[in-house]
Amino acid sequence: ITDTAVPTATTVSQCNVSGGAQCCESTTTVSSGSADGFAALGAIGVAVSDIEELIGIGCTPITVGQSCSASPVCCENLHGGNLISIGCVPIVL
Repeated sequence: ITDTAVPTATTVSQCNVSGGAQCCESTTTVSSGSADGFAALGAIGVAVSDIEELIGIGCTPITVGQSCSASPVCCENLHGGNLISIGCVPIVL
């Protein structure tokens, strides 16, 4: 894992990072102590201690005009076929 700039987008159209806009079932941080977050990161071989940003779990890509009833975020890095997104910030749809 390398340190990357955390996206600062607030809307889908402002999300211009490699991971893009995602609709995630949930979001968490390592510091929150979420067992789901630890398990998900461990499953893809990511060292938990290296992550400080918001993590999206169960994510699917979204585009302008789509809705997301869970957690819409803009993410820098995707892992596990978009299932885990790292370096996320919340966005408004």
